[in-house]
Amino acid sequence: MLTITQALHDQIVAHSRADHPDEACGVVAGPAGTGRAERFVPMLNAARSPTFYEFDSADLLKLYRDMDDRDEEPVIIYHSHTATEAYPSRTDVTYANEPGAHYVLVSTADTDDAGPFQFRSYRIVDGVITEEEVQVVEAHPPTA
Repeated sequence: MLTITQALHDQIVAHSRADHPDEACGVVAGPAGTGRAERFVPMLNAARSPTFYEFDSADLLKLYRDMDDRDEEPVIIYHSHTATEAYPSRTDVTYANEPGAHYVLVSTADTDDAGPFQFRSYRIVDGVITEEEVQVVEAHPPTA
């Protein structure tokens, strides 16, 4: 299960809507080993495409160095789908190389008549997609 704060949820959705009609992408980093999504890092879609996203390689290298310096890891890797449901494509699965991460997809297309967006989370390990529940909380509980 992905537990995410309302503030982070809203930032991911806002970024997805702002970049529409192109796909948005980014990372939410957290302290290594905790699974706590804490630091929102919107990224530029280097592909600038409505059907594909690509992290800029220099930006991605900088992000991973920054996370390493902060003793963080990518807890959430997110991107948007602009014309299809929030479900990983074959390309998404191919690029899913962080087995510990939650892969969040936001659809900015109203594909299910449930409203203006879908927010769904998956684990993708060795090409296997497993959808997981998303729990949105006001704030993370304090750590002991």
